[in-house]
Amino acid sequence: MNHFTLFTRAHLLALLSLWGAGACAQTYPNHPIQVIAPSTAGGGFDLVGRVLGGKLSEQLGQQFVVENKPGSGTLLGTQTIAKAPADGYHLLVGGLSNMALNTGLYKQPGYDPVNDFIAIRLVVSHSYTLIATQSLAANNLKDLFALAKAQPGKLTIGSSGPGSGQFILATLLRNMGKVDLLQVPYKGAQPVYMDLIAGRVDLFFDNSTTTRAYLESGQVKGLAVSSKARAADALSIPTLKETGALDLEMETWFGWFAPAKTPLPIVEKLRAEIDKAMTNAEVRTRLQQGSGRILHLSTQETEAFVKSESLKWPALLKQAGIEPE
Repeated sequence: MNHFTLFTRAHLLALLSLWGAGACAQTYPNHPIQVIAPSTAGGGFDLVGRVLGGKLSEQLGQQFVVENKPGSGTLLGTQTIAKAPADGYHLLVGGLSNMALNTGLYKQPGYDPVNDFIAIRLVVSHSYTLIATQSLAANNLKDLFALAKAQPGKLTIGSSGPGSGQFILATLLRNMGKVDLLQVPYKGAQPVYMDLIAGRVDLFFDNSTTTRAYLESGQVKGLAVSSKARAADALSIPTLKETGALDLEMETWFGWFAPAKTPLPIVEKLRAEIDKAMTNAEVRTRLQQGSGRILHLSTQETEAFVKSESLKWPALLKQAGIEPE
């Protein structure tokens, strides 16, 4: 067999492979698609899974079945899709937690966020707002740090589980701000608000969407938001960077991911369908939940962003003294 024959056979196989993937994409989907939300019902992962899943079911005529699979933070559900067939019928809701924070929180997360997944689209980002009890003798971040340094160990900040944004931001606030705050663990946000309103705990760094009702009713006061820009529905609250007291930005972002070897024509079809879904006003409103920021990133920007976040956060967590388990 001569070199020319080998060359043409290799190219023929490559062309057949591309043709097969393209043909597969044309008939995709022809049965229900599993979408794993690696958390309990009601949170950001669940919301993004169900809002997009509902719209894509309508657009493509096949059910996108969202399954909540919590466990070890967001590890279990994410590991499930990392090991699933790369056929377009097994998808994952990914976000800051499972695609960036986990590699800094766990020595062996069981997957690589960049090499084991393809980012299909990122659709929404939410900030956190640092809020305080109304009786706290500080109305901005600089005053808070001064107060905390004058009374080391006296001020308290509510916190949830170690993998949560609330826990990480509370820890970063303490460590990067070099202040001795007493971190008080809670099993959920609701008990923190009860104690915050009653003055039994001083501070809480929570999802901006949840904080809004308490801020608008005057039950708590806002000191700073964690996003790059001020929130459109709370323009009076400065960003962390704007306060001049803390050089930190953190937003919890969400989108859809597929196993790394999923055929590109299927991935491109999903991207096009999500782009179409995101032109729907109701979809955008539901994803925003009042304070969310709709993301408009190209494929190249999406891949660069996920890679950047997956490198940035483990390094920042290590710098802040958070050791992986």
